[in-house]
Amino acid sequence: METKWLEDFVSLAETRSFSRSATLRHVTQPAFSRRIQALEAWAGTDLVDRSSYPTRLTPAGETLYSQALEMLQALQSTRAMLRGHTQAGKDVIEFAVPHTLAFTFFPAWVSSLREKFGPIKSRLIALNVHDAVLHLVEGSCDLLIAYHHSSQPFQLDTERYEMVSLGQEVLAPYVKPDADGEPLFRLPGKAGHPLPYLGYAPGAYLGRVVDLILKQSTTAIHLDRVYETDMAEGLKAMALEGHGIAFLPYSAVKKELRAKKLVPALPASDSGLQMTMDVRVYREKPVGKEAPKGTAQALWAYLQAQNSAPTTPAAKAG
Repeated sequence: METKWLEDFVSLAETRSFSRSATLRHVTQPAFSRRIQALEAWAGTDLVDRSSYPTRLTPAGETLYSQALEMLQALQSTRAMLRGHTQAGKDVIEFAVPHTLAFTFFPAWVSSLREKFGPIKSRLIALNVHDAVLHLVEGSCDLLIAYHHSSQPFQLDTERYEMVSLGQEVLAPYVKPDADGEPLFRLPGKAGHPLPYLGYAPGAYLGRVVDLILKQSTTAIHLDRVYETDMAEGLKAMALEGHGIAFLPYSAVKKELRAKKLVPALPASDSGLQMTMDVRVYREKPVGKEAPKGTAQALWAYLQAQNSAPTTPAAKAG
């Protein structure tokens, strides 16, 4: 039995809605239902009366609900005590960051923090986007840094979580140049000669944003998917070898652009095949007596102040 099953069950008991709880727990409804079923299999009895709407708990479910609250509270208290044993741990800010941002945005951002905010001790947990968000939801990190686009929201409950914008990032197509510095492949391609395309694996966050870029294009784009991975760094490596066109965040390619190892795969005057995303940092709002780490709270206050201060238009992140 996994503790997240209990957290799922408590959420369901309080919302009385599978769909609402799935959203709050940041999983699909089928996945959420399977976890409730797994908990019922562990308990050996039905916990939810599925014949009623709104959803009701069975008598066994009511019993488990009260026990689950006590167990989860005890686990949280124990975790807090264990963390308290390590004084140094109180100064370490734990960041959950998707792989692309971990390689590109995060190192430069920490450098700028040290110049303006002061030294910080940090622990980076690099994950895919889904697992990074789950780390925040499950209380396994202090802060989550992630891309945001209105077409791909995270559905984090604004009453429970808050965010600060750190800047913007442009996602655009890049390719290796030829001997004359011109793109090896230039969009949009032709129907009879599609361009080799280096794409994100199905389900990748940036892949969904690229799909939207292509869908919204007013010009027919002709691509032949020859390679895929869920990491932007993997696509960049293949693009650098001349294997095709890859849509990449600016912060991932700015050094290669300066060195002319990569070039845009479309004319500079054409901005239709790119998308601007926010880079955001999220945290769970402090509740009751459970205060965040002092350094994490100080950093959050600094980021809020920076975000609210009058600035020039946001530049590209990184």
